[in-house]
Amino acid sequence: MLQKKICMVGAFATGKTSLVGRFVHSIFSEKYQTTVGVKIDKKTVNIQGQDINFILWDLYGEDEFQKVRMSYLRGASGYLLVVDGTRKNTLEKAFNLQIKVENTIGTVPFILILNKWDLTDEWEINDVEINEVVQRGWIVMKTSAKTGLGVEESFQILANKILENHR
Repeated sequence: MLQKKICMVGAFATGKTSLVGRFVHSIFSEKYQTTVGVKIDKKTVNIQGQDINFILWDLYGEDEFQKVRMSYLRGASGYLLVVDGTRKNTLEKAFNLQIKVENTIGTVPFILILNKWDLTDEWEINDVEINEVVQRGWIVMKTSAKTGLGVEESFQILANKILENHR
């Protein structure tokens, strides 16, 4: 069985832990939990008839006080770059983090996640900005860890990209 390390990367409080909880355990908690260091989970998925054991590394969010420890990224086959759609500054943070990740581990598949889609009335990122990201050639997914929207699909798409890279 293939085993692949996937990292959850993004600013603090973008929903990385909630996305993992929704994907691995099909649960969502309203209670905010700060990730200290790294939290590791795993889930086996079947992609293109092949079982893949995902080792999910949920890295603590980057803010002004803490910088993501780039050593946590070593060995990653791909990552989800998570943005909180209700906080525009998390998109800028994601652009900076993507460059840092690429400088650290090279080019590996990733998907930009626009999380908290269930809060569209509070949304700060507009379609023009989303289209600019798509113009970069990035895959962009709208998700909601709360409702489950797009979560499973995001991991499936990333898994397919990783398998394409693996061949």
